[in-house]
Amino acid sequence: MTQRIDFDSRNGDHVQGEIREPGGTGKAPGLIVIQEWWGVNDHVRSLVDRFAAEGFLTLAPDLYRGKTTKDPAEASKLMQALDWKVAIEDVAGAVAYLERHPRFGGKVGITGFCMGGAVALASGAAIPSLAAVVPFYGIPDAKTDFSKLHGPVLGHFAARDGYIDAAAVQGLEKRLKDAGKSAEIHVYPTDHAFMNDTRPEVYAADQAKVAWGRSVTFLHKQLG
Repeated sequence: MTQRIDFDSRNGDHVQGEIREPGGTGKAPGLIVIQEWWGVNDHVRSLVDRFAAEGFLTLAPDLYRGKTTKDPAEASKLMQALDWKVAIEDVAGAVAYLERHPRFGGKVGITGFCMGGAVALASGAAIPSLAAVVPFYGIPDAKTDFSKLHGPVLGHFAARDGYIDAAAVQGLEKRLKDAGKSAEIHVYPTDHAFMNDTRPEVYAADQAKVAWGRSVTFLHKQLG
């Protein structure tokens, strides 16, 4: 199970997060997991556990400062209220925490889901030490400067997505290509949030398994 820890945001704020060490006692690459718009809930903690089981020292910073919800309207309000500059400072603090951890060895990557996918991409463009970015169905705004990405991108998107349509995914690919960055983008015949196994109305087990396998292989290759 994950452990609740405290760390300092790069801007000096006091932040909490959920961490899980991989099995054994050896060094491990680091991974930041960014929440969906619901907050750091049991599903996010389960993802931290799963990535740790795959061999990553995994940390999910709590960007909402302890707030969670199951109501879409409230989740939308929480997401709209999120200060992205502060969120990226929180991610930078989480990266620094992992880099100081006694189990850390290798590099740090970042992944995120829905809102978290967008935050992951924006963070990758703002934090030079992030060596790989794996966004799930999330795209940051046009102000994000992808020329500053230091690691490759593996993106996962849904063909039936009411938030991010095909044009948006194609636009992301073009922005990354124009910035001269390595990017592998996959579109699955699924709905938005197809990785969330707590939501049976959208969860797609077979496609989630494929996306998970691709992500773990990619992250080990880039961070090991």
